[in-house]
Formats: sequence, structure tokens, C-alpha cells
Amino acid sequence: MVTAALTRARLIRVPLWELLDPREHGPAMAWSAALALVAAVVVRAIGWPLWQASALAIGLMVPVFCAKWLADRRRFGGTVTVLGILVVLQGFHGLEHVVQWIQYHILRWPSFISSGLISAANAEWVHFVWNWGVAATVSFLLWRGVRNRWMWALLAWALAHGAEHTYMMVRYLQVLDEFRALGVSGVSAQGLPGFFGRDGWLATSPLTQDTFLCRAPGVTTAVRLDVHFWWNIGETTLLLMAAHVRMHRAAPPSA
Repeated sequence: MVTAALTRARLIRVPLWELLDPREHGPAMAWSAALALVAAVVVRAIGWPLWQASALAIGLMVPVFCAKWLADRRRFGGTVTVLGILVVLQGFHGLEHVVQWIQYHILRWPSFISSGLISAANAEWVHFVWNWGVAATVSFLLWRGVRNRWMWALLAWALAHGAEHTYMMVRYLQVLDEFRALGVSGVSAQGLPGFFGRDGWLATSPLTQDTFLCRAPGVTTAVRLDVHFWWNIGETTLLLMAAHVRMHRAAPPSA
């Protein structure tokens, strides 16, 4: 069934699918996904936390993805392969934010435990490094010739997103310093607002007081989880559009 679906997808050339198509690695990818799911369910049943079960599942999928990317490098070259890797990694990162949104809004979990599939990665320094890593990768792709209006828009979006995480990282370190000065230990400063959202800079800065900016619905009232859900939906959408246009311009790979 999986092989038939992949064959039908190839008959109608979808540029983005040219980048994501596992091709000869399709059966191995399907089997590794099934193994990862079973392994995650089993270890959850014996008491592993969700983040460890999720990390195990991802680890079981890594070898087949690496094999696909090595094949892509031979087929498309290094630059397009980097684009494909970014699409997959950002796609998973976006999925994490969707899971957090479901945990908070649908399952009604408190925000401090709505941490996605890998809660251990929901740390300020991880967000900071990840977002600037995305911005750096987009810059590299532009330098290597992956240039279209969607990629330029993605760079602007990624830089703005990274700037907000820089602001939050600075605030995070400042609060930790204040805790240390007070002799307080064992308290996390994770989850501070950024430019946008409830209690963010836009809502509280003296520069925006008595203007519509400090009262704008959503951008000054949303919780941090929602703000970064939309940051990542926008980032993922722009990346998919940029990749689609790049692959549309490429000649169809030889069979």
C-alpha cells in the first residue's frame, strides 16, 4: 500500500515531493517508523517518560533518514540536500509546537507541563540555539543560490524570530542572576515572555503605553505557547513554499 501510494505520487510531479520522496528507502522508512512506534508504546508502558520514549523513536528513525540524505546528495548535490534536511528538522520542530498547543488547549494541561514530545528540549538555550541555527542555515542556502521571494521572506522571519529568542535569553540570564543574588536556588526562569504576548515587551514597554500597540489583541494578550506556535507555523510554511519553488525550478531527476 505504501509503495503504491509513493508510485502514484511520482506519476504527478509535485516539486516539494521530489525533495521529500524516500524513493528506494521507502520500505525501510515504513518499517523503521513502525518499529519506532512499537518501541515507544512499549517503553511508555513500562514507565519511561514521554520525552525518553519520543527520543528513542526518533533515534530508531535516524539511520534510514541519513541513508536517504546520502542518496539525495548524490542525486541533487549538497545544497539541495541541506534544504531537505532543514525541511524535515523544522517540520519536526513545528510538530512539537502543535503537540504543545494540543496539550494546552485540547487536553487542558497547565502551560508548564505542555512541553511537547521532548520536554527536555523545552529549554531557553535550546530554543535560542535552534532558531539562530535555522537563520544561519537559511543564510547559507541563500548564499548557495537557493533564492526566491519565499526564501527571502523566510530569512526575515527567522531573523525576527531569533531576535525575540535573544531578548528572552537575555531576560532569562538576568532573572537567574537575580535569583543567585537573592540566594535562591532550584528555581527555573524558563517561560518568560518575549516581544509579543501577555506581559511581553510590546504590552509593557513605556514606549508603547497609551497606544494601540500595548492593547493589540493576540500580539499582546496571547500566552507564550501560542505566540511561538504561530512563529513556527509561519516559519514552516515559508520554508515549504521556498523549497517547493526551488524544486519546481530544478530539472526532474533522472530515473
